[in-house]
Amino acid sequence: MTLYREMTRIEAGASFARRSPGFFFCSRGAAAMPLRLSPPASRLTSGGLIAIAVGMAVWIAIPKATAQQYPSRPIRFIVPFPPGGGNDIVGRIVATKLSERLGQQVVVDNRGGAGGTIGTDLTAKAPPDGHTLLINNVSLAVNATLIPRLPYDTLKDLAPVSLVGRQPNILVVYPGVPARSVQDLLAMARAKPGQVNYGSGGIGTASHLATELLKLMTGVELVHVPYKGLGPALTDLMGGRLQLIISTLASALPYVKAERMRPLAVTTAQRSRFFPELPTMDEAGVKGYEFSTWYAIVAPRGTPADIVRRLNTELAQVLQSPAVKEQFAAQGLEATPSTPAALGSYLRSEVAKWGKVIRASGAKPE
Repeated sequence: MTLYREMTRIEAGASFARRSPGFFFCSRGAAAMPLRLSPPASRLTSGGLIAIAVGMAVWIAIPKATAQQYPSRPIRFIVPFPPGGGNDIVGRIVATKLSERLGQQVVVDNRGGAGGTIGTDLTAKAPPDGHTLLINNVSLAVNATLIPRLPYDTLKDLAPVSLVGRQPNILVVYPGVPARSVQDLLAMARAKPGQVNYGSGGIGTASHLATELLKLMTGVELVHVPYKGLGPALTDLMGGRLQLIISTLASALPYVKAERMRPLAVTTAQRSRFFPELPTMDEAGVKGYEFSTWYAIVAPRGTPADIVRRLNTELAQVLQSPAVKEQFAAQGLEATPSTPAALGSYLRSEVAKWGKVIRASGAKPE
């Protein structure tokens, strides 16, 4: 068993090659070192050969056992925005339940700044061992085009794990606006080019790009009035200084219920269970229009496939739990778990879609 004890001291992941009688070479990267078999392999008895084979089998199995023990320490769960926002709220709901499923702490780490790119970059450069995860939203796809010279490649440096949920957006107008439908609104904009104002939470935000998508698909001329956050924009809409906003459902909901703004349509492909009477934009005549504020979890590129599968399985259970669905509903959010492959495909389509909108609008980061 001398050989076995010698082999177990060698770093896991090395490979062996027979190069000369009595010697094996152990290599990892560019390094290689000879291992002397004593006695030479050609003189070993059958019992000795069996002992060596068993020893090597155990040695080779060590890395697999380590992977099965995931997670071996607390998981860093990066939220690339400040505390209190939608991404943070959703992230904390998921992190709490994921911790229970994995039997290990999932620690939320808010790394806001630069439109979510600081936290995303930290994730892309973290060790790919499953102990660093990122929950991001549609800005992950938007920033791929909006922000030049990103320090990471959105589609190459991150490993998709699962979609988390979608939050419908809603097209709302000032109650004094005569339009009672999306087509009425578009007709008004065509009749008064340059006189219909829309608000947003800032350049490159969801409320901005969702309306630019509407402009691109319909050819109408609308004047953009950016604000430092969606709240002030909604306030000015209720004051009549704006004519319309495409808002997150959660932000607009209390004002719609108070009849301080009028809803015309939801932006998702299906009607929202929160406003089942409202048509989708597609149903309202803007064929093919679809937009939602989505949330997804990704890991660093190179995270082992078995760890990604484990996380995906656990997240599916988290998102199907009644407690999480109830908490999501309070945010106007619907749970939408997916496979890693489905998320990867969706992310590619979102990068392409928003790239086209950003280039057409000429949007630049603030």
